[in-house]
Amino acid sequence: MAPVIHSFDPPERFVAGTVGPPGQRTFFLQARTGARVTSVALEKQQVAVLAERIDELLDELLRAHEGEGTIPAVPPVALEDSEPLEQPIVEEFRAGTMTLSWDPADERVVVEVFPFNEEGVVEPGTPEEEIEEPEPDEVLVVRLPAGAARAFCKRAQAVVEAGRAPCPFCGGPLDPSGHLCPRANGFRRTIVDVDPE
Repeated sequence: MAPVIHSFDPPERFVAGTVGPPGQRTFFLQARTGARVTSVALEKQQVAVLAERIDELLDELLRAHEGEGTIPAVPPVALEDSEPLEQPIVEEFRAGTMTLSWDPADERVVVEVFPFNEEGVVEPGTPEEEIEEPEPDEVLVVRLPAGAARAFCKRAQAVVEAGRAPCPFCGGPLDPSGHLCPRANGFRRTIVDVDPE
């Protein structure tokens, strides 16, 4: 059976966002065109890596096409998006593999998101010829102009950084009640703000 393809070429909106308090956030990629909305759950690290890879791809293209003006160096202000995710959020699937490419014919960044599949998990050391990619049931395909891709990256990086503050001693995430810091030999560290008088 052919997979269901959620295609947006280009979307009216493509963003990364979260639901829930810091430390318990669920991350989503969300694409919308008109009333059609597709939401895909994913891990925080996947959001960070996707944004980093898109920025790197656009930087390479910018260097290669220097002076042509088709690839912006920074997100166009008019395309920046700080609005919340579209409601209600209906998770289509949880992201597994993601691919990224550039279509030079219409100058689009192409993001493909495939569902996580237990059958696709491979043991380390498995020979490449024995690896079989299972056919996905669904796939999200988003084709973004370069400016919209830069705007996606800026928001995605802000979403990733908006979580729990890092511990100044070990770098691990701090809960409001503190955390067991390995640099404090198991003692609970809390950070207290003191107002100067």
